[in-house]
Amino acid sequence: MNQDPLIVITGPTASGKTARAVALAREIDAEIISADSRQLYRGMNLGTGKDLEEYGSVPYHLIDICDAGYKYNLFEYLRDYQQAYDDIVSRGKRVILCGGTGLYVESVLKGIALPPVPQNDELRAALAGKSLDELTEILKHYKTLRNNSDIDTAKRAIRAIEIATYYHENPDLKVLTEPHPIENAVVIGVNIDREARRERITRRLKARLDAGMIDEVRRLIDSGVDAEDLIYYGLEYKFVTKHVIGELSRDEMFNLLEIAIHQFAKRQMTWFRGMERRGFHINWVDHDISDTEFLAKCLDLIDEAKKV
Repeated sequence: MNQDPLIVITGPTASGKTARAVALAREIDAEIISADSRQLYRGMNLGTGKDLEEYGSVPYHLIDICDAGYKYNLFEYLRDYQQAYDDIVSRGKRVILCGGTGLYVESVLKGIALPPVPQNDELRAALAGKSLDELTEILKHYKTLRNNSDIDTAKRAIRAIEIATYYHENPDLKVLTEPHPIENAVVIGVNIDREARRERITRRLKARLDAGMIDEVRRLIDSGVDAEDLIYYGLEYKFVTKHVIGELSRDEMFNLLEIAIHQFAKRQMTWFRGMERRGFHINWVDHDISDTEFLAKCLDLIDEAKKV
């Protein structure tokens, strides 16, 4: 097969995957499509870890494409991913998909296409007031692909149930959503052991707070973004917003957020292990090898995929 394979670089938060993707993109003249569900939003920079300076001259896509407060969904992601992919390939460039949102990565690899799901006001009213644990339990009864790693607020869980209910009530959509898996993708996972990951997460969180993450949230709220919408995005925006509006002290915010990010990384790894059980081969590469070693491993894997 002569067609260039889709290259995927994924891994848990704080594993350093963006820097690895950029190094590879420079080596093979590729452009990067983000697979991060929070970096889509303009103005949400420190809290999502965009680190845009890392890209240098390497073009990136699906970052800063929505206003903060918007509720972007998987249907929109798959649509926008395909447009970006087609554009890059039409210009003779290679594509690297980079990010840690497991649902986005797996859905692209499965070749899933989704119809838009309308809002169900009656269902939302029935679910209003339920706890996140109760909503998660309801969601378990559906077999629809879902991203548990991102469902860390009640609003997100309600939207996931809304989507799952829509597909359950419209079985004729199954034909439209049949997956067409990408056959020659190269999936590279940046592996980082638990202790190193925890240390990196804590160090990075302190650095982002020192860089002005609290002020970033204040600016978003002052610009008109509702605090509840920021809380909806979870993790940094959930806990920093609660601090800004007076619900948490700075120490409470830091401690709860640190725990939440560790739990999030653990859920990401659970998702990746699930992907492997579902038939996706992830080539795990240690996070602390040199760029030279990393690039050599990637190029070997890409060459092998082109021979298939």
